[in-house]
Parts: sequence; C-alpha cells; structure tokens
Amino acid sequence: MKMRELNNINTDYESAQRVCWTGRKSNPDIGNQYWYQKIELYDISDLKNKEKLDIAILGYVCDEGVRRNLGRVGSAQGPRVLRERLAKLPVHFDNKHVADVGDIICIDKDMESCQLAFSKVIGLLISKRIFPIAIGGGHDMAYGHFMGIRDAIKNRPKRKIGIINFDAHFDLRSIERKSNSGTPFNQIITELEKSNETVDYFIIGIQRQSNTKKLFEIAKEYQVDYAINFECESSNEEMKLLQQRLIPFIESNDYLYITIDLDGFSSAYAPGVSAPSSLGFTPYFVFKMLLFLFNSKKVISCDIAELNPIYDRDDLTANLAAKLVDFIVMNNTN
Repeated sequence: MKMRELNNINTDYESAQRVCWTGRKSNPDIGNQYWYQKIELYDISDLKNKEKLDIAILGYVCDEGVRRNLGRVGSAQGPRVLRERLAKLPVHFDNKHVADVGDIICIDKDMESCQLAFSKVIGLLISKRIFPIAIGGGHDMAYGHFMGIRDAIKNRPKRKIGIINFDAHFDLRSIERKSNSGTPFNQIITELEKSNETVDYFIIGIQRQSNTKKLFEIAKEYQVDYAINFECESSNEEMKLLQQRLIPFIESNDYLYITIDLDGFSSAYAPGVSAPSSLGFTPYFVFKMLLFLFNSKKVISCDIAELNPIYDRDDLTANLAAKLVDFIVMNNTN
C-alpha cells in the first residue's frame, strides 16, 4: 500500500511512535524481557521492505461513533494508553515478530473515512499473512475491520467469515441518520445482503437490561445467535455448555473474526469504558474462551474496543486490555 492511497481519504495516519513504548531498564545481556524491548516499530509504507511479520498492532483513534451513540467519549485515547501499559509487560512469547504499525486517526468527525482507511490497512496486513490485533477506539471499527478481512480473502477458495463478539450489546441498530458505535454489525449484515452473501454472528455476554426488545427482534430476524451474560460463567460446566454451542458455528465458517468490547466485562474489572456495567463477565471467562477459539486454528483477526482512559480507575481497564493483547499474541498459532 502506498501512502497516497490513505492520503486521498479524509483521515490521518501516524506511524508507530517510540514514546509509547518505554519501561524499566533491565540487563541487556539477558535479552528482551519486556514488550517495549521486543516490539518492532513500522510505518505501513515500509511493510514490503521489512522482514516477515507475524503480528501487527494497529490503532483506531476514533470515538466519533461513541459520540453519535450518546456514549461517554474518550476512547480515542485508548490506543495510546493501551500501548503504554502493554510496553511494561514481560515477554513470554518466542520466535514471533510483533510490530506496532501505528494509528488510523479520525479527523473532522469523519468516521466513515476513518473506517475506510482502517479497512484498507487491515486488508493489507491479512493479504501479507500478518495477523492484525486492532485496538480502539469505538466499536464502530468493527465495520471497517470486517470489510478489510472480507476484501483480503475475496480471491481465496474459502472465504466464509464468522464473527464472534464478546459484548454486552448486540450493536445491531439500524442506521437512522448516521452510523455509530451501535450499528456496525447491522451494517455488515445488510451490506453483505446486497451481494447475496451471508455472515454468521454470535455475541457472547448479551445483557437484557442493555438491549431493547427491538434489538432482540432484529437479532432473531437476522438469525443471530447469542449467549446471555448469566450463561457466561467461568465454571467448567457452564464453559463446556457454551463451547458445545459454538462448535457448529466454528465448523460452518472458514475464518473467525474475534472482537472484544471491553464493556462486556464487569465494571469491577473494566470501569474505563463508554457504558460500564456490574453484570458483565470476568477476565478468566474470556481468556478461557479465547484459548478454545484459537485452538480451532481459524481465527484470522482480533480487535479490542472501547477502552476509555478518561473514566478508568488505577489503569484497571487499560491493564486488562494490554493483557488481552499479550494473551492473543502468546496463543495465536496461525
């Protein structure tokens, strides 16, 4: 991808910045002990000139969708703070080249252009067999993320994508005036319908008090499957029941796109989000489910949405998001 392909879109791009990747000094003879020592910093225009990357971290610096959805803005600061917390984690993965490839930045409240640019970079990474981990930013990035995956695999013999969303919300609202952080999966489904395509969508963690009856009706109309938050327990019995429900979903799709909205977690673990709730799931539940999903060898891309540092407490949410990225890197074997 040449930079002018992004410059022609009303958005901004900033390459990876060393200022986000700092940490405690350690004995250089021991090697790269922390993320800030291990991470590689790239500009997307240099990807073709660099050695093979395994995993790329890409920021979506935009909370315009949250603002339109009348949520608490501030998630545009999420990618920077997540990197700062991730930088200080110890490294427990070997023989993987992981890079920060910078940020796609929303300007002039033009979320649609930001999504378009974001989709192009996601598509570029996947086309080069680089696993993207996107960090946001509002959950509206899911629309751009999915479209980037779709474009990257359009010429592959197998190209059926299933979406698994860890979230308290369906995000299936119809667009009334403008799209927002509550509409991305409705947009994906209706966009594919225009081309006589379908997509499987499974949400884990739905909270009845956070979704209207109309949204449950839309989910039924689109044959969307979901697990209510009370079914998302960390016990082995509850976990096995949910995993059994997911097996047919996994088997019927060629690729899995995993998206994690941090507001699906209990606010005890994730207060720094747009819409916190005490009734969410625990980190242990999500880590166990991620391990199960990665064992399928079908996960093609992941993202983490809605980190809002303005409302965080003691960096709880930022640290959780950083540990999710670290866990994904350690367990990604694609």
